[in-house]
Amino acid sequence: MSDRQKTVLLHGGLLALLLGLQFVLPAYHHGNLARIMVLAVYAMGYNIMFGYTGLLSLGHALFFAAGMYGMGMSVQLLGATPAPAMIGGLIAGAVVAAALGALALRTADVAFMIVTLMFAQAGYLAVLYFGSVTRGDEGFVIQQAQRMMMGIDLSDATNRYFAAFILFALCLIAVLWLVQSPFGKVLVAIRENEERARMLGYDVFRHKLIAVILSGTMSAAAGAAYGLLFGYVGATFASVQYSIFPLLWVLLGGAGTALGPFIGTLFMFYLIDLSSNVTSAYMLIAGVALVVLTLFAPQGLIGEVRSRIWRWLP
Repeated sequence: MSDRQKTVLLHGGLLALLLGLQFVLPAYHHGNLARIMVLAVYAMGYNIMFGYTGLLSLGHALFFAAGMYGMGMSVQLLGATPAPAMIGGLIAGAVVAAALGALALRTADVAFMIVTLMFAQAGYLAVLYFGSVTRGDEGFVIQQAQRMMMGIDLSDATNRYFAAFILFALCLIAVLWLVQSPFGKVLVAIRENEERARMLGYDVFRHKLIAVILSGTMSAAAGAAYGLLFGYVGATFASVQYSIFPLLWVLLGGAGTALGPFIGTLFMFYLIDLSSNVTSAYMLIAGVALVVLTLFAPQGLIGEVRSRIWRWLP
């Protein structure tokens, strides 16, 4: 069996498993898994920049919030239905990513991290400043009647799960195609040795900018979907912690792997969920787990599997 066939079988098997779980999971875990799939899309977007291109961003909440507010404002202010509102969120994310990329990519390394963090903080403060429109920290609820798409009620648990699954499946397929395409291989070359890629004649700035736009747009899709499917838009999703979360998820699952973002999101979500039932210091437990994994699985869970067992994993 070729590596491509193994890749299709593994990832197709995961999608089949997620589809099948819809019919057997109890209500609590059913809702959790829908949430995890949407957040995993956010992590996949981050992974395009960090895992495959080598750009460490500390401001990805800006893209997530751009998609969420682009969708939410379209519904609240323009009366848009879910489909046009989602498109509005994607456009908002792409525009913000293009603007940030054009400016931030003039820097590198630590300076790039700081610039992305500053832009994200500016976005968060803008949400608070224009609280009369955005409702600031309080946020706003998207009513059930506003979440009807072609007669389908997205507030219904089953419909919400299928919508999250479709988004996750499309983004996973897109990432698999991207990393195996010539463009994706150039991104990996830039990550490994930027100067050598430049000497080979590749336009490094252009490739990085496209990677930022793709990453921001996918993260915006996750933000828009999260607000639409779970019915809430708030400034919390633009804060620093939502810039740190995708970094943790990708590091835990395995940077530069297609499945790493999903596994990392799943692991961290349930670790926090279960530990919060035991102690209020649940982030301490999450921190200890992160340190242990960093020491004993420095490439992340899927990264270690790739390095030790399945070297063909994309």
